[in-house]
Amino acid sequence: MQKNIEISDQKLVKQYMQGNDACLRMLIEKYQEKIFGTILFIVKDRYMAEDIFQETFIKVIKTIKKGKYNEQGKFAPWVVQIARNLAIDHFRKSKKKPVIVGESGDDIFKILNLNEDNHETTLIKSEQNSIVRKLIHLLPPEQREVLVLRHFGDLSFKEISKVTGVSINTALGRMRYALKNIRKMIEEKQLNLQ
Repeated sequence: MQKNIEISDQKLVKQYMQGNDACLRMLIEKYQEKIFGTILFIVKDRYMAEDIFQETFIKVIKTIKKGKYNEQGKFAPWVVQIARNLAIDHFRKSKKKPVIVGESGDDIFKILNLNEDNHETTLIKSEQNSIVRKLIHLLPPEQREVLVLRHFGDLSFKEISKVTGVSINTALGRMRYALKNIRKMIEEKQLNLQ
């Protein structure tokens, strides 16, 4: 019986550079949900998110093969930064602003791993998720970005700091204000999300 041993990202990248393509597949599988979820949350279109996801890993492969990957940085925040930049570039090219997933974009909440429930409970959760998405959309862009990266991208505040180019304290502050603003909107609108 073989034990499932966790290999560090740094070792996987090094082995990939030495020609072991399976190591890159392991890295992609390890982070694909986090990266794809972040892209989807930004672009709001599943097909566009798939294209940007592929483009992200093409860029990752080229950078690693050129020997330009910085091993001192963590792999996940580096890839999320690439994905984020490509998603934003998509909007610059089309002159649109990123928006939060709308009514038909339930895919982002698959990350939450909702349990199988009865029909009524499922409908209630779906409505609550829709309300929360709308509230997140109302946040200022800086607060929304930190909230998305933290809760949907599952990044640490140190990683968020690196990805967004702000200090950890600024990232923490933006998160605090985002949560405070969402609570305030829930109270003002007298919403019941329990």
